[in-house]
Amino acid sequence: MSVQLTAQNNHILWEPTERDIADSNIKRFADSVQQPLFPYERLHRWSITNVDLFWSAIWDFAEVIGEKGDTLYIPGDSMQDAVFFPEAKLNFAENLLQGPANQIAAYEADETGVTGHITYQELRVQVAKAQQGLQSLGVRKGDRVAGITNNNIEGLVALLATASLGAVWTSCSPDFGAKGIIDRIGQVQPKVLIANLTYQYKQKPFDITDKIVETVSQVDSISAIVTTIGTIEGGITWESLIDQEREEPVFEQVGFRDPLYILYTSGTTGLPKAIVHSVGGTLLQHVKEHQIHCNVKPADVLFWYTNTAWMMYPWLVSGLASQATILLYDGSPVLPDQPDHLWEIAEETGVTHFGTSPKYLESLMKENIVLKDRYSLSRLKSILSCGSPLAAEQFDWVYRTVKEDLYLASISGGTEIIGCFVMGSPIHPVKRGEISCKALGMAVDVWDSRGVAVYERKGDLVCTQPFPSMPITFYGEGGDERFHQSYFADRPGIWTHGDFAEQTLDQAFIIYGRADTVLNPGGVRIGTAEIYSVLEQIPEVQDSIVFGLPCDNDEEIVLCVVVDQLTEELAKQIRREIRLKASPRHVPRRIYQVSDIPHTNNGKKVEGAAKTEAIGKQVKNKASIRNPECLQDFTDITQRKCY
Repeated sequence: MSVQLTAQNNHILWEPTERDIADSNIKRFADSVQQPLFPYERLHRWSITNVDLFWSAIWDFAEVIGEKGDTLYIPGDSMQDAVFFPEAKLNFAENLLQGPANQIAAYEADETGVTGHITYQELRVQVAKAQQGLQSLGVRKGDRVAGITNNNIEGLVALLATASLGAVWTSCSPDFGAKGIIDRIGQVQPKVLIANLTYQYKQKPFDITDKIVETVSQVDSISAIVTTIGTIEGGITWESLIDQEREEPVFEQVGFRDPLYILYTSGTTGLPKAIVHSVGGTLLQHVKEHQIHCNVKPADVLFWYTNTAWMMYPWLVSGLASQATILLYDGSPVLPDQPDHLWEIAEETGVTHFGTSPKYLESLMKENIVLKDRYSLSRLKSILSCGSPLAAEQFDWVYRTVKEDLYLASISGGTEIIGCFVMGSPIHPVKRGEISCKALGMAVDVWDSRGVAVYERKGDLVCTQPFPSMPITFYGEGGDERFHQSYFADRPGIWTHGDFAEQTLDQAFIIYGRADTVLNPGGVRIGTAEIYSVLEQIPEVQDSIVFGLPCDNDEEIVLCVVVDQLTEELAKQIRREIRLKASPRHVPRRIYQVSDIPHTNNGKKVEGAAKTEAIGKQVKNKASIRNPECLQDFTDITQRKCY
C-alpha cells in the first residue's frame, strides 16, 4: 500500500498492508517466542530484558547450524565482560553454504554488466578446493588471511574458505594506496595474502602490482601470496591454489567468540583501529538484521554497493546464511554515459533488496533520473541506505521516481559492531527523514550530557545492554584498553557510539552525523547532516564539507563547496536556503570554493581532516583518504577570499 505525502498523514510515505505484516518474518518470529507483535516497542523491550532468551530464539529462528550449548548468557560486571553462548560450537562458512544446490548463490557484475554466476553447489565445491589449497600453504585455525580483492566470486570463495578453516579474514580494497594497505593488514600479521593485480574503475584499468610487491616486502608475516588476476614473482596463481581434489568442505568447529573478521576504522586521526569480530556474534547479528528487519527470504536477491574493505561487504556476504542470492558488483556505481547502470544490473538479476548510500541517490537526483520510466523493477521490495544520514527529500524522491510500493529503510550502526543499532522493519510505516525503530536486541537510547534519556532533543546515541556482535577486542598490544577507551570512557558501563541523534516520541530516530564532527557555535550543538541535506538540493553545489573553526573562545561555521563558480549571489542563495530549511544557527559564517572534498576510501566526508589542514596542523593518516591531494585546497584557507 502506497500513501502519498501529505500534512494530514504525518509524513507517511508507505505503510505495510495487513497481508504484508502477516507474511513477514518478524511476525513469524514474534509468534515463535509467543510475544505480541504490536506494539513493537513492547517486543523490543522484551528483547533487551530477556537477553539470553532473545538471542537464543534468533539462533533457532534462523536455524543456525551448530551446538548451542546449555548456557546461553553469562552477565558480566560491565558490557565488555558479558559472554554469549560460552559452550557453543559452530562454523561460519557452513552456515552460509546450505542453500539449495541448484539455486544461484551469487551473481557477479562489473562496469560491463553481469559477467557470471555460481550456484550453491558450485560454490561449495570451489570453497572445498580453496580450503585444501590454503591448508597446503599452512593456514590453520586462528591464522589471518588477508585479501586485496575485487568484489567478485573469487574473493567470496577466498573469504569462505578462510572461515571454513576457523581462520580469520581481513581485507582491503585494491584502490587503497600501499601505505593504507600496510597500515591495516600489517597490524594483524597475515600468513597468506590473496590479491588482484588489476581492477577497473570508471572504465579505466589500474595495475597495482607495485603496491602488492611493496606490501609483501614490508609485511614480514606473509609467507605466501596468491594472485587471482596476473602473476607475481614468488607467488602462485588462484588457478593453482584451487587445483585440488576436494569436492566438499570440511568445516572446523570453533567457539562462538572465536575471531572471524578483522575490520578497520577509517583511521583519519591515526592508524586505523583493527577491530576483531567474532564468528557467532557476526552470524547472529546479520541473520537477525537480514531476516527480521529487512525481511530477506530464501531466493531473494540481496545487493549492496560496497567495496571489499567496508563493513557492508561482510554484511552482504552473510545474506547467504538466509539462503538468498547475493549480487557482487565491482566498479563505479555511476558511469559517464549511464548514471543508472546499477539499476540495469538490478533489473537483469531480479534484485529484491537494493543497498546503497545517500550520496549515490543524490547523484541520481541531480541527473533527474526517473527509474520507474526505465525499469519495471517488479521484484524490488526494498531500498536500504547507510553510510550517512538519508535526507527527507531523498525519501520523497525514491517514492516519486523509483517505485511507490516499496519499503525504504535508512539504517545506522557501524564497523565497530559489524551491524546496526537502528533500522527499519517491514511492519513499520516509512516516515520521511526518519529511521523507523530500534533494532531488536539492541538497548539503544539518546542521552544528554546528564546521562538522561531525551526525546525530540538531540543527544548522544548510546547502548545500555550487551549484544553479541560487540568486538572481541582491538587487535594488538593494549587492544582491550583501546576498545574500552573508544566506547566506554565517556560513560562507564554504557556504550557511547559517537553519533549525534534524536529520538522521536514514537521511538523513531534521526541521525545528525558523528558526534566528533558536531558543530558548536554559541554552545549549541548542530549536526553537519542538517546542513548537507540542504546543500544537496542546490543544483550548483556538486559537493560540500562543513566544519567549525575556533574564533574568540567560540566556534564559527565554515562551509567549503565544489561549484563551477562561487559568486556573491550563489553564496546568498546558499545561506538563504540553510536559514529557511535548517535554522539561522546553521548558516555558515564563511563560504569558500574548493576543487574537491576529502573522502575516505568508503566515500565518507572527512570533516576532521579538512579542519585539521585549515588550522595548520598535520593530518596524521592521509593514506586513509581516497583523494588526499585535495587537502592542499584547505591549507591556509582562512587567508583566502571567502563569501
